[in-house]
Amino acid sequence: MSNQFRHYVKELLNIALPIIMGNLGFILIGAGDVLIAGRHSTDTLAAISIATAITNCIQTFGIGLIASVSPLLSNYRGERKSAKKYFYPSIKFSMLLGFIIMLAVLAFIPLIDFMKFEANLVPLIKEYMFVTAFATFGGYLHAALKEFLQAFEIVLVPNLVTVFSVFLNVILNIVLVLGWGPIPSLGVLGLAIASFLVRYFMGLALLIYCFRIMKFRNYEEFDYYKSLLKIGLPISLAIMVEFIAFNSVAIIMGRVAGIYAAAQNLICTLTTISFMVPLAISNAIAVKVGFANGAENFYDLKRYSFVGLVMSVGFMLCSSVVFSSFPEFLVGLFTIDPKLIEISVPVLYILSIFQVFDGLQVALAGIFKGIKKTGVVLLSNFTAYWLLFLPLGYSLAFKYNLQLKGFWLGLLIAAITLCIIMLSFITKYLKELKPKTVATNN
Repeated sequence: MSNQFRHYVKELLNIALPIIMGNLGFILIGAGDVLIAGRHSTDTLAAISIATAITNCIQTFGIGLIASVSPLLSNYRGERKSAKKYFYPSIKFSMLLGFIIMLAVLAFIPLIDFMKFEANLVPLIKEYMFVTAFATFGGYLHAALKEFLQAFEIVLVPNLVTVFSVFLNVILNIVLVLGWGPIPSLGVLGLAIASFLVRYFMGLALLIYCFRIMKFRNYEEFDYYKSLLKIGLPISLAIMVEFIAFNSVAIIMGRVAGIYAAAQNLICTLTTISFMVPLAISNAIAVKVGFANGAENFYDLKRYSFVGLVMSVGFMLCSSVVFSSFPEFLVGLFTIDPKLIEISVPVLYILSIFQVFDGLQVALAGIFKGIKKTGVVLLSNFTAYWLLFLPLGYSLAFKYNLQLKGFWLGLLIAAITLCIIMLSFITKYLKELKPKTVATNN
């Protein structure tokens, strides 16, 4: 490995490693929910699987918009503009989004009665969605402040907060879901309350941290909100396109039988754990590429892009080997239900191939965020997941009777298509760039 390659790896890892820790912590919070729900009952797991599938599709719209904060402020820093003054505008932006999304989740709840889920699951789904709708403010505050700090490459403490929250979530779940001492078992309601408390803790903890390390003044700039929307809207819609594609599987198969929704949630939990590593690398790419783009340092821009792609795909190749080698063990970590294991294990073989292309596409998305060309990400995701995956996956699942395996074969083909589209765009774009400055250590 050349010294230059090692330099770019080190620069990306300085940002990515704490984010990996935090991302894994965030997913382990969800994994803790799945673990405790599965221990409580298969119905509990099926209910929260369907409920989270629906709420994720709605809430990710706001998360995608908030994700524009760090690449935008990184570009400002590269242009030597003040970025700290956008602290309060970032919070206001996230809280307005939180209010809109909360209303959207609450408005969706009455529709559950008409979606033909198993009758015993319907009240549980509605109960979980109602409580978690009000957790949106805490979750969005945390997301906005994490993005703000990430733009300044302050990533350790925000992600330590997330890791601590894993343990807090498990403790709350055990107490509220399974019952402890005088506290009765609350089942699905306990999971919802735990989620509510943990998200507000994460948001408020970061708010206190920000006030301890920086001083802020009130500032308003309407163009900042316009820029967030310009960059964030394509990101947000692209994330929604992908989330709806993934979560539609749980919703569609949940109408066939709740156990399929539980299997999809379990599988997604496993793959999302490994996905957090390339996602963190993607975040680091967006920050470094964004800074280089703002400074018009196209030499560094290209090298951060290439090294980030190698790191992301390399990790997912290793993850692929693990998933294909130990599927029964991995599924067995979350359930002892033999039917659930029987449905989930074959899908993990497909998932092991899918992961490699998933790692490639998320790294490419990080490059596009850094260069503020997020419309390409939206176009690519829409083509791959809605125009291709949804009809193909549905056909394989029901026409060819492959059930959940059919949907995952469709996802694999869609991920390959997505990578081809994005690679063709970025290759053309990078070839047209001509270095204007020499490499720096920024």
